Amino acid sequence: MRFHETRDPGFDPSIDESDEHRALRAAVGAITDGFGPGYFAEHSRERRPTTELWRELGRHGYIGVNLPEEYGGGGGGLVELTIVCEEVAAHGCPLLLLLVSGAIAGEVLTRFGTAGQRAAWLPGLAAGTRKIVFAITEPEAGSNTHRLATTARRDGDGWLLNGTKQFISGVDEADAVLVVARTGTDPDSGHGRLSLFLVDTAHPRLTATPLAIEGAAPERQFTVFFDDVPLSADRLIGTEGDGLRQVFHGLNPERVTGAALGVGIARYALARAADYARTRQVWDRPIGTHQAIAHPLAQAAIEVELAALMTYRAARLHDAGEARVKAAGEAANMAKYAAAEAAVHAVDAAIQTHGGNGMSRDYGLIPLWAMARTLRIAPVSREMILNHVARHTLGLPRSY
Repeated sequence: MRFHETRDPGFDPSIDESDEHRALRAAVGAITDGFGPGYFAEHSRERRPTTELWRELGRHGYIGVNLPEEYGGGGGGLVELTIVCEEVAAHGCPLLLLLVSGAIAGEVLTRFGTAGQRAAWLPGLAAGTRKIVFAITEPEAGSNTHRLATTARRDGDGWLLNGTKQFISGVDEADAVLVVARTGTDPDSGHGRLSLFLVDTAHPRLTATPLAIEGAAPERQFTVFFDDVPLSADRLIGTEGDGLRQVFHGLNPERVTGAALGVGIARYALARAADYARTRQVWDRPIGTHQAIAHPLAQAAIEVELAALMTYRAARLHDAGEARVKAAGEAANMAKYAAAEAAVHAVDAAIQTHGGNGMSRDYGLIPLWAMARTLRIAPVSREMILNHVARHTLGLPRSY
């Protein structure tokens, strides 16, 4: 499927979605349904990647729906990738790595990669045969990117990379990792000048150690160590020292696609809960007749609709380009906040509706709760989003 339509930042797809977008939703949903309702829960329990679904979506052109046609992509934008993220989740299988391989790596390479880098990496990303994950978080830095300690220092025509990254998703599934590293210091502010590098995950001087995470998910988390990893000059992405600005071209899409996962998870949970409330009978009537059951589900449904509206507004603003970049950043943060809250409330209400069955493996809700709860923390915490909105939307003094 190829996407050529002109996207209007004021267009609301929830009101008048195009035939192409409706077809995209239906196709992605049908492919995901083909793997069965227990696919995600089973892979979560076993910490096993959802490789089969990823490759099937890639084979049909949906993993790379936002990538340029000349590299095998669909020629669409973030709106189309957001639809894919939402629909796989709404059909029971949220794919976390779409946020990093598709949204961050795909968008950054498309925008800032050289012709050689794009030719080397984008076809595999588009086909779903290769993955690139993302490494910015460090043990001592948290959300403060100015304190990143991972460094890349000049070594002849190339670089030597040293440092540690933590909570890096899917390193075991990926061919490469996009790393944010310090390549100098701004003499005026004292902040690090950051740059982006592409590092092969198979490099012998890269070590990945799995983290012991309680919330089960198919994608595992890692601490990654770089010990004098030699990088040739062609592994620098974009402009040296301009990495922070460049990476936000990927971080905003990550927030939007994260919001899409939240919306999709909530849709799936509410559909399961509503069906259960209509059919489960206690005292000779469906439990959905009771307001104690119906009202939490109705409230969650309202929250999900509102989150979806902001999610697609943010995606459209990103696709509008540089002229709307500030508005896109604010909308992306708001969408991620709203969708994460809505997802947690929806899955919690669904579990409560099912009573004891909500904890049962047969109903598959607990893995979705773990993913929804993670979205309140990552890829950026709700508290940092509130800080961002307070400062940039309301003009309040900086609090961090």
